[in-house]
Amino acid sequence: MDGRQWKRIQLSAVLYRTVSVGAELYFIKNNFVRTLHISWHPYSDTHMGILSSDSVFRIFDLSTDTTQSEQEYYLQPIEPSSSSKAAATCPVSFSFGQDHLWDKFSVFFLFGDGSSYVICPVVPFGSVYKWESILEIYTDACTFGLKSADSKAVNNSNMAISWLEATFPELEGQGGDGRKLYGVAKSQPFVLFDASVLLQGPLRKVCNGATEDPEVQNGVFNGRALGFLYNLVGKDSILVTAWSGGVLQFDALADEIQPVWKMDAAPRLCVDSSNRIVGAAMICESASSDLSLTELDHHHSAWLGHPPPLLSLAIVDLALPDENSSLAMIADPLFSERIFCVHSGGIDSIVLNFLPFTHQASGKEKPMKTPSVFSVLTTCPGDLSSPSPLHGFLALSDSFGSSWILGLTTSNDCVVLQMETWNLLLTDLVEKLSETALPEEPKEKETPTIISKELLSGPKAVLVPPSAPNIRAVMADSIEGRSLLHQCFKLFHENYVEYAHKVYFELEHHAPQLKKILVNQSSRIQEMKNKLSAVERKQENIEDRVARAVRLHSSLEERLQNLRRLPGAHKKPLSKAERDFKLELDKFTGIELDALHSSIEALSARLKRHMHSPQAKSTVHRARKPVRRGNTVEDDEVSKLKTTLEKLALVNSENSTKVKLVDSALKSREISD
Repeated sequence: MDGRQWKRIQLSAVLYRTVSVGAELYFIKNNFVRTLHISWHPYSDTHMGILSSDSVFRIFDLSTDTTQSEQEYYLQPIEPSSSSKAAATCPVSFSFGQDHLWDKFSVFFLFGDGSSYVICPVVPFGSVYKWESILEIYTDACTFGLKSADSKAVNNSNMAISWLEATFPELEGQGGDGRKLYGVAKSQPFVLFDASVLLQGPLRKVCNGATEDPEVQNGVFNGRALGFLYNLVGKDSILVTAWSGGVLQFDALADEIQPVWKMDAAPRLCVDSSNRIVGAAMICESASSDLSLTELDHHHSAWLGHPPPLLSLAIVDLALPDENSSLAMIADPLFSERIFCVHSGGIDSIVLNFLPFTHQASGKEKPMKTPSVFSVLTTCPGDLSSPSPLHGFLALSDSFGSSWILGLTTSNDCVVLQMETWNLLLTDLVEKLSETALPEEPKEKETPTIISKELLSGPKAVLVPPSAPNIRAVMADSIEGRSLLHQCFKLFHENYVEYAHKVYFELEHHAPQLKKILVNQSSRIQEMKNKLSAVERKQENIEDRVARAVRLHSSLEERLQNLRRLPGAHKKPLSKAERDFKLELDKFTGIELDALHSSIEALSARLKRHMHSPQAKSTVHRARKPVRRGNTVEDDEVSKLKTTLEKLALVNSENSTKVKLVDSALKSREISD
């Protein structure tokens, strides 16, 4: 296995917790309902889709109830005017759509005769989608559907817009402008009360704008349809149908899927005590289809409810030895162009080389190429009559850009294969380079033949004539001896001398070509030397720049260390009391400090004036005289004045203390800043 790594892991006995899903439907005795296909929903971790033999598609929410289904869709594909076979009414497989417009809300079904149908919209309650993709289809419905001249298109787009706004309430009030951005959007339980989802199909095939006859397209394969897969590759929605005998049919949707409902077909709903929808069931009937509507004309058929046509891409025959072999398909999660197919003989890889809409959107018109088929794993290498198929199959991808295949054998062995994608990408790159190369360039680089193969093989080693068995018995002077010598000389001349002349002639003829090659090689060597010298000069400049960068880094480190040694670098955070005191100081610095300074200056001036006034001196002089009874009034005034002076002195000292505190706080703040 070139480009692959494989491991063999022996599974030991491990106990697992199992849960029976739909036990009352699928596990009751004497019940003929069996499961046909099971798949997890790609946009929910807890929802599972199950298709059963009673033509009912059920969606279970394992997080709430494993016995009762959340949604049920009864498929009825028979058209009123058709007399189809029993295989046309029995579904065999289904596949969920992926992140492309309305495909993410679609479920594709395959029936026994190979016909394919689709129902849209189908959304598990509580599933999560990208907001950008939801807004894209909402804008498309508001822009193209509502402005259509056809009343049917306007009605269908109105129903789609109502369904989107009820399922995703974030869309209300958007108006398609996208101003309100969300990463993801979670769906809310909602079902139209007066309409059921229509079973669109069967999807017809088109070729150059004309449809194929259904009997012809179904008669190409004589077997029965076994498997079904939807795969999104760029802008192409690929449908792969597996037929018995190992034949794979690749088709692409030629138009976009759009939601279609059938009016006056009310579904059955189950609600809880809060009138919240917890379950829904509806009958999905197919409408009468017109083959003329499957032409590739999107502008005239948008939002008219027509099923999208199919564009045939390729048919791959795996040539399996067992025609009754079962087939299972899964897409590569990393390299979307690759599909893995597991069968009784092993695992095969199919790579799509032609994608019509993806190549057209990228501006690359490529010719139609057949898919590439590679054998990944063979489960019957020795005896083809006794294959040992795989019981389980899964494709995974890791964060390192590698694809892994996990398979479970009949002997409880787990086979792990690492699939490389570099060889596929390299092949594509070589093809692109060969297409862009000039047509004259290979002729110029074509190396001529220097020496022919005939000369390289050497001369023929035939020296002795075959008619001379007894050479030693013949004398050289005799007539027989001379004749024999003449024949040997003639043979020598024909073989060696002529060979030498041929070699000399070819060397002389190819001497100019050899000289041209030598000159070309010498010029290329000189060019490579010039490039190497330029690289060496650049290397010196790079080394100088690296040295300067190292020195600059060292100086920055030194400056950083000096800054870390500053007093304010390791300052502890202030406590609550200190922060409150700082707020008070900020108030003082803002308003009260100026008022305090002005008050202090006014009081100081008044004190000086009072101390130098003659009234104060006379008062002090009288205060030194003995006290008399007649001067009691003056003594009271003097005592009041003393008290006032003492109070002023006390206020002055307090204000001085506060000023000192404010000054110290301001200085500490300036230092910290």
